[in-house]
Amino acid sequence: MPENSYKLVALLPMKAHSARVKSKNFRQIAGKPLFRWILDTMLEVEAIDKVVINTDAREILAENGLNDGDGDGRVMIRDRKPEICGDFVSMNLVLADDVANVASDAYFMTHTTNPLLSPKTIRAMYEAYLTGLSSGSADSVFTVNKHHTRYYTPEGAPINHDPANLIRTQDLPPYMEENSVGYVFSADSFAKTEARIGVKPQLFVTPPLESVDIDEPEDWFMAESLLMRVAAGETLPE
Repeated sequence: MPENSYKLVALLPMKAHSARVKSKNFRQIAGKPLFRWILDTMLEVEAIDKVVINTDAREILAENGLNDGDGDGRVMIRDRKPEICGDFVSMNLVLADDVANVASDAYFMTHTTNPLLSPKTIRAMYEAYLTGLSSGSADSVFTVNKHHTRYYTPEGAPINHDPANLIRTQDLPPYMEENSVGYVFSADSFAKTEARIGVKPQLFVTPPLESVDIDEPEDWFMAESLLMRVAAGETLPE
């Protein structure tokens, strides 16, 4: 299936309030507001026709220099409906509103809190999605961290290893952790599960340094130190 025959819309939900890191979406980090890092990255991906920002912060975005129609017309700002605002609203409800109102063959979804995700990785995710769709092996893609390590229950019981027979951690069966860095799906796959992960998802391992997610205050410092290197022109190791 040729990539250029397919329409891809990127979804970047963004709210004004953040519970653990105050105003993080608009806070300056390594020279620009946090949201600009992933937005600028997505605008570098030629396959993305449009970036849809579903938000309750249109005015704050404008104060930070972003308006509807920016990015050579590729940025669309949608006002979030009151009934899907709030910290405890499922992200799938927000995505459902975008999917219902912005038609596309496929959707790529990420967060402002994943500022280190690269255009190269987004392109690879989309290619994996198209390949899986074409072969019938997958209807969606979501990103994971791959761990080779020893796990225990909270009570101290080993999960994936035998403490009496230690083997190298790199030889343990891998465990996959959904990292919320990115998702690719279609309206059809979304309708079947009412979620961004479809019935037959493909797991996509993202590079560790691109998988940094700003959720807690300590994550901010980690991301900032890496982004300062990126801003200085360094290429992060994969």
